[in-house]
Amino acid sequence: MARHILVVDDEKLIVKGLKYSLQQDDMTVDCAFDGQEALDMARDNKYDMILLDVMLPKIDGLEVLRQIREFSQVPVIMLTAKSEDMDKILGLDYGADDYVTKPFNVLEVKARIKAILRRGEPRKEGNAAGGMIVSGRMKVDTDGRRVYIDDKEIRLTSKEFDLLELMITNPNKVYSREDLMKIVWGADYPSDVRTVDVHVRRLREKIESNPSEPKYVHTKWGTGYYFQN
Repeated sequence: MARHILVVDDEKLIVKGLKYSLQQDDMTVDCAFDGQEALDMARDNKYDMILLDVMLPKIDGLEVLRQIREFSQVPVIMLTAKSEDMDKILGLDYGADDYVTKPFNVLEVKARIKAILRRGEPRKEGNAAGGMIVSGRMKVDTDGRRVYIDDKEIRLTSKEFDLLELMITNPNKVYSREDLMKIVWGADYPSDVRTVDVHVRRLREKIESNPSEPKYVHTKWGTGYYFQN
């Protein structure tokens, strides 16, 4: 089945180049050139991936991402001309799955898209069984990739779910940030391990009653993170 991708950028040459290249990989590509158009299309269609520029007319990309996260957990890769660390952290903090700085190599963008799409299936390590995992007030549906707290669904991004699934299916096993980066993002993934910290913090904010005193995802100081039943 062809993947359905939405490319959002006000630079038409960038959109044209990305669309052409993705279509060569048998992907179906829609295009939007401002934030409002992107929001409307994201609401009206089911996409496998959104490439979203930060600097957009009408509504900027981060606000578009924030609003998308209110109704969808579709993977989003942010495109931006900015390269400061705080901009990267901000993009991830809003719920982005990845961040690519312009000017970029389209082959790198395609590699990141494919890496995220490959992670669409539940990831497990060892002999953990699929189905529903219950820990305290939390239920994790590893087949449906859904998380519930007190039977209320908690919306996680694909990376947040991958992190939680890996740790909850291997309780009390401590993973270094480097381990988590390799397992969840891939051994050849070009990113900073601080990305792991951002995603763990966001995960805690969603599943913990008090993120500063977590009951599920714990920190092993100087080592990494682990899940405690």
